[in-house]
Amino acid sequence: MAIPVAQPGTTRIGWIGTGVMGRWMCQHAMSKGFSATVYNRSKDKLQPLVDLGAKPAATPKQVAENSDVVFAIVGFPKDVREVFLGADGALAGSKPGTVLVDMTTSDPSLAQEIHAAAKAKGVHALDAPVSGGDVGAKNAALSIMIGGEPDVVAAVQPIFEAMGKTIVHQGAPGAGQHTKMVNQILISSNMIAVCEGLLYGHKAGLDLETVFKSVSVGAAGSKALEVLGPRMLARNFEPGFYVEHFIKDMGIALAEAEKMNLSLPGLALAKQLYEAVRAQGYGRKGTHALLLALEHLNGIKR
Repeated sequence: MAIPVAQPGTTRIGWIGTGVMGRWMCQHAMSKGFSATVYNRSKDKLQPLVDLGAKPAATPKQVAENSDVVFAIVGFPKDVREVFLGADGALAGSKPGTVLVDMTTSDPSLAQEIHAAAKAKGVHALDAPVSGGDVGAKNAALSIMIGGEPDVVAAVQPIFEAMGKTIVHQGAPGAGQHTKMVNQILISSNMIAVCEGLLYGHKAGLDLETVFKSVSVGAAGSKALEVLGPRMLARNFEPGFYVEHFIKDMGIALAEAEKMNLSLPGLALAKQLYEAVRAQGYGRKGTHALLLALEHLNGIKR
């Protein structure tokens, strides 16, 4: 039986996890006319969406009971398992035909497990992690990487389009998560280079604002330098994406690489450096707080 394509004013969405990114992603969907039922462990983070007309729920199960498509973006794989497969999870409240969409960066194997459990109940499931951080979420400009069945992806497409600009179906269940691992591997070493380059410029006595004008537009330019470089120069290390979540992602990627007998020494080094960031107390800062750890390593006090 064909899955109906999501329609504003008709399709009810549920949202689990309304933090740094989830709040904006849900808000953009609501702005396109999708009514929403929302859940978050910290109730205060629901208020901006409730003020816009979202209905709060007491559990993920209750979210699903009142929704046709349920999205979640939470912290760690254990949270994903709880909000989807737990006794009060979304699957427990889903009726046949409901679509579950995990937008957390999580284990590919867990995405496959959720898909299988959902299918056994006549429910559909997609893994759709995102890239773009808080800026991409606020601007509805995320890159969305999707694993799952093509007809289910097509059905949810209008809601994805409310949140992102680059929406790509990557393949079978788990393929979205594997693609996100590629994304995180690419970011990890680039972040080291961005921080080391700016640290070198500082030590050489250069005006980093002037340096930034030259290097950000040439071959050395990158999204990390473009978005996070100005934050580092301003000494603003508040999160667009948490250090502790990035460490989680790198751990998943290294575990998957080990399963494939794949050696990724650059990723392993990046993870160790970020472990130092967390050990210095910056686990809830943004990924660009790597600069602080490198300053500490070099005895630079600013």
